[in-house]
Amino acid sequence: MPSTVKSLKVTYNPVNEENTFTSGDCVSGEVTLELAKECSIDALSVKFKGKAHVLWSERYGETTVVYHAKDKYFSIKHFFIQDKDLKDNHVVSAGCHVYPFSFQIPFQNMPSSFKGSVGKIVYLLEAKMSRSMRIPTKESTKINFVIYDIGLSKPQHESKDKKMKFLNSGMVAMDVKLEKSGFFQGEGLKVMACIQNNSSRTIKPKFCVYRKHSFFAKGNRKVCTKDLLKEVGEPMPPSSKENFTRVIPIPSDVEPSILNCSIIKAEYRLRVKPTSLYNVIKFSIVILPAPEVPAVLAPPPAASGFGSEPFGRTDPAAWGIVPPAQPPAASVPLDSPPPYGAYGMYPLL
Repeated sequence: MPSTVKSLKVTYNPVNEENTFTSGDCVSGEVTLELAKECSIDALSVKFKGKAHVLWSERYGETTVVYHAKDKYFSIKHFFIQDKDLKDNHVVSAGCHVYPFSFQIPFQNMPSSFKGSVGKIVYLLEAKMSRSMRIPTKESTKINFVIYDIGLSKPQHESKDKKMKFLNSGMVAMDVKLEKSGFFQGEGLKVMACIQNNSSRTIKPKFCVYRKHSFFAKGNRKVCTKDLLKEVGEPMPPSSKENFTRVIPIPSDVEPSILNCSIIKAEYRLRVKPTSLYNVIKFSIVILPAPEVPAVLAPPPAASGFGSEPFGRTDPAAWGIVPPAQPPAASVPLDSPPPYGAYGMYPLL
């Protein structure tokens, strides 16, 4: 027997070529419901929400402990069809019905979208249709949320002297500088270094950019690290000194740093060392999303239905919070987000 509901889809309209969104942006789109035959619907809604979630397990002898935590940042819901008294069902005819919507992303300090080995940060649109005596039909799609913080221009400088061991006499001195702390995806990380090899052996400067993911739950932490880029400089003979500049390209597809989430952190480090046997110099760096490029987009299609008329508005206002009179500063403080209870549901405009 064919199903009454042929499909339920939720789609949105991109606002730029990168298909990213940030705080204050409007997310507009439509829910499309296609029915094979006429049916009664109790409720049809779309929800826009943002949340973080971590889950992993560890074994201690014969005991397995599950670590789980979550953060909720916002949840905004709009009903196209709603039977508040559960007395009168809404009968929708067969065919394709389109329900437009528009939400505004709240102006608050939220982390960028993220997916790791045991945790994720997601922002999604979820359509839901409820019918009497049946399991609700759901469909969702994710959006890519990013934060643009351009205030990380503080330079970094570190020096270190290390006495050689393993039958090698002398010292190796390093002086390394970075022009700034924050770098965009695809940008070159410029490293300025001075290395003095006062030892009796040849050394090779080594550079490495690595990633550190940290997940937190129940007072415990799980850490995952991965080397992303490695480069080796030219050999330096004994009793030599060299000043050089190295530009390390940051991949354009590396995920942005996550520093403002209470249960997930995505951090990056630059490691510089003269050889594999001795101490290193490490710098904390912040990866930022590539600068936003507005796209030339066609206006969204007007709502139209085949069969019955749509229950949604053809020119919906954005549902969410009212934007402030002045937009927030570009630099967002990297604090942990407030608890979910401080926000709750956002009223309809």
